[in-house]
Amino acid sequence: MSDALLDAVAAGVTIHDLGRTFFPGMPQSPNHPAYTHTLPRRHGDMVRADGASAANDLIVLGTHVGTHIDALAHVSFQGKLHGGADAHEAVAGGRYLEHGVHTIAPMVRRGVLLDVPAALGAECEPGYEITVSDLEASARAEVRPGDVVLIRSGWGRRFDDGAEAYVGRDSGVPGISEAGAKWLAAKGIHAAGADTIAFERLAPGGGHASLPAHNVLLVEHGIYLIEAMALEELAAAGVAEFTFVLAPLKLLGATGSPVRPLALVSDGGARG
Repeated sequence: MSDALLDAVAAGVTIHDLGRTFFPGMPQSPNHPAYTHTLPRRHGDMVRADGASAANDLIVLGTHVGTHIDALAHVSFQGKLHGGADAHEAVAGGRYLEHGVHTIAPMVRRGVLLDVPAALGAECEPGYEITVSDLEASARAEVRPGDVVLIRSGWGRRFDDGAEAYVGRDSGVPGISEAGAKWLAAKGIHAAGADTIAFERLAPGGGHASLPAHNVLLVEHGIYLIEAMALEELAAAGVAEFTFVLAPLKLLGATGSPVRPLALVSDGGARG
């Protein structure tokens, strides 16, 4: 019996990798442990009788470093997590069993790209607030309930310029604020992502002192957030909608997970 999904893949699918490469010194929020990598065993350290050897890795990193997803346990507001759960009582045995990242089901959903610079005709300035009008102007495909919405500000181009340029503590970082978050929540989306370090707007010199969009989306509406995404290739291809694929690591009770999201586009389809 023919499988429609396999038939579609056989007909031709372009895969856009939306995840960042992890490397020591990569840009990240200063609130989380940095990524480190070492080889505790290298080829030749131990050689088997048949002449074969193996190399092994050790990595250490925070779960909110690199391209990653925020679980509902990540943010509380006035002592409450999503659904009104007490943030202190929820961390049973040092793990968030009901709101941890292990509870996020793998995603195979419709994705929509909101390319804000394309709509504005210019890159977003540091600290720029992406308004509801900007989001509406950027929506070349209708945003529907259950979608994953990705917001490109163009800031992702600074990722390779180093931590100071990308994190933008002094300059500020473009993104939505509370109004934009409420617009997304009203659409009934499943998750939202962006090409910036904290998803939402960071005021110049303000750092992560205020994150109202996190409260609206994670706490009030249970909408997952995906940060530090690579969206330039997808935008350059002129893609407006696509099949979005993401699976977090099943880290029991963790507040987030590194991810490698993908955008799948059938050849010849879903462009603006």
